[in-house]
Amino acid sequence: MSALACAIGLGVAAACGAESGTRSAPSPATTEPAVTTAETAAPTTPAPATTAPAPPSTAPPSTAPPSTAPAGPVAIGELAGVRDATIRIVGTGTFADPVGGIQANVPGSGSGFIIDPSGLAVTNNHVVTGAALLDVYVGGEDTPRNARVVAASECTDLAVIDIAGDGYPFLDWYEGTVTAGASIYAAGYPLGDVEYTVLDGIVSKERAAGETSWASVDAVIEHSADTLPGSSGGPLVTADARVVAVNYAGNDLGQSFAIGIDVARPVVDLLTGGTDVESIGINGEALFDGFSSGIWVYSVESGSPADVAGVRPGDLLLSMESLQLATDGTMADYCDVLRSHMATDTMAVEVYRASTDELLEGQLNGRALEVTTSFATEFDEVVADDGGGFEYLEYMMVTDDSTLISTSVPVEWFDIDGRGWSSTLATGVDEIIGPALSASPDVDLFSSTWGTPGVFIGASPLITMSVEELLDSYDFTGDCLYDGRYMYDDGVYTGLYDLYYDCGSAGSVLFQVIAEPADRTWIASVQIVAVTDADLAAADEIFRTFTVQPLAG
Repeated sequence: MSALACAIGLGVAAACGAESGTRSAPSPATTEPAVTTAETAAPTTPAPATTAPAPPSTAPPSTAPPSTAPAGPVAIGELAGVRDATIRIVGTGTFADPVGGIQANVPGSGSGFIIDPSGLAVTNNHVVTGAALLDVYVGGEDTPRNARVVAASECTDLAVIDIAGDGYPFLDWYEGTVTAGASIYAAGYPLGDVEYTVLDGIVSKERAAGETSWASVDAVIEHSADTLPGSSGGPLVTADARVVAVNYAGNDLGQSFAIGIDVARPVVDLLTGGTDVESIGINGEALFDGFSSGIWVYSVESGSPADVAGVRPGDLLLSMESLQLATDGTMADYCDVLRSHMATDTMAVEVYRASTDELLEGQLNGRALEVTTSFATEFDEVVADDGGGFEYLEYMMVTDDSTLISTSVPVEWFDIDGRGWSSTLATGVDEIIGPALSASPDVDLFSSTWGTPGVFIGASPLITMSVEELLDSYDFTGDCLYDGRYMYDDGVYTGLYDLYYDCGSAGSVLFQVIAEPADRTWIASVQIVAVTDADLAAADEIFRTFTVQPLAG
C-alpha cells in the first residue's frame, strides 16, 4: 500500500473530529413497516391527508385548520403548520466511506422542506447527491413518495428535489433581516427518527465562518437549537413559519449552523430552474492530515461531469487545474476553482484511487481519467531490498532556502539542504544557476553513496538545452545498469526520465528526471535514489507534490 493510502486513513480523524464543526450527515434510516405495492406507488396527486392534501378538485374539502392544510397556494403561516411542509428524505445508494470502504445499498436519512405547492423542496446536497433512489415522507406520512433531484450545489451544500404530485403545503422565505437574539425553531427528523421534531433557540451569531470540510459559504448563521445527524436540510423558521435558514451542521460544543437566506435564497432560485451551481456531481468532503490532502468522494451523480470523466466513489481528488486541494482542510480551494470556471469548461483533475493504489489524471468535460506513472507499482520488483514491509507513514512539506521549490518527503528524510544549484550546465562555468533542494536521512551520504535514499531537485531558467539534451548529459552507467528512457507526466510538468538499477553494492534504483512547465520558462533536474520499496512510494509522493514557483531568467 502506498504512503498516500496510509494518509487517507490518518486524514479521517482530522477531517471528522478536529474541525470546529461536523456536517449533520444523513442518519441511518429507520426501518419502515412493510406495505403493499399499491400503497407505495406515488399517486398522481397526494393522497388525502392532513399533512399533504390532494387538490380540492379531486378530493373532499379539507376539514383541517387552514394553517396546517391550506386550500390554495398560500404559505403556511404559523409554527404548528411547519410539520406539514417538513419532509423526511431517505436516500439509498452506494457510498464510499474513508474508513469502512464501499457501502452498497445503504439508506441514509435527512430532512428538507417544501417551498412550492408543485412539490419542489429544499435540502442539503450531501443528503441526496449520489443516491440511486429517494423516498420522501411528507408531514409524517407512513407511505413514501418518489422524488428526483432537480439540481444541486456542492459548495453551498444545497439541493432542490421535486416530489411526485402537487397541491402540497409549503413554506415561504423570511423577508426581514436576521439578527442575533432572534427566536428561531429548527424543524426536521434528526437521527432518522420517524417522529417530527422541533427544537427552539435563538440566533447566536449573524455571521459565522462558513468554510468547512464539506461546504464553502461566505458566512452562515450560528444558532442554539441542536442540529443532529438527520437534521440536515431541515428549515430554521420563525414563530410565523418563515424560513430564515437551512440547517446543515452542528458540533460537540453545542454550536449549530445554518445557511442563511442571503446565501440560500438566490442559490435555490437557480436550482429550481434545473441549473447546478458550483458542482461537478459529487458528494465530497475535504480531507487533510498534515501532509496529504484532497476531496474525498462519497458518491457520484450519474451523468455528471465527474461521472463522465471516470471519477468513482472512494476516489480522492488531489488537484484541479494544477491547484492542490484541501491543504487547509476545507473545500475553499476546490470551490474557488469551480467559481472561476463555467460549468462546461474543461478542467484538469488529478485523482488518487485507494482501491487500486493508483494515480489518475484527466479532465472534467474533456479527456477521461487515465492511470499515470506510479513508481511504487511499476518498479517494485526492480528494487533489491523490499525493506521487510517497512512503509513511510508520515510526510512533511520541505522547501529550499528561497522557498521557490517545495515537495513532500518522509519525516525520516529530515536532513535538508536548500542552497542554490551550483552547476556548469548553463554557461560551462560552475556557478549558481537556480534554486535547489535536497532531502534525505543523511544528505552527505545520499550525495556520495548508493545506500542512502533521498531526493535532489534543481531548477534553472538559464539552461538552454532541450529536455532530451539535458537528460543525455547525465550518465550513471559506471555504477548502475541502465534500464531505459520513459515519458514523464505528473499532471503539472512533463518531460523524460532514465531508469537505472542495481546501483552500487546496495543495488539501489535511480530515477533521473528532466521536466519543464508548459511555458518552458525553466527546466528542472530531479534525482531520486530508492533503496527499498518504501522509497518508491516516497518517489510517488515527491513527484505528486513537487512544485517550482516562477523563476526569473
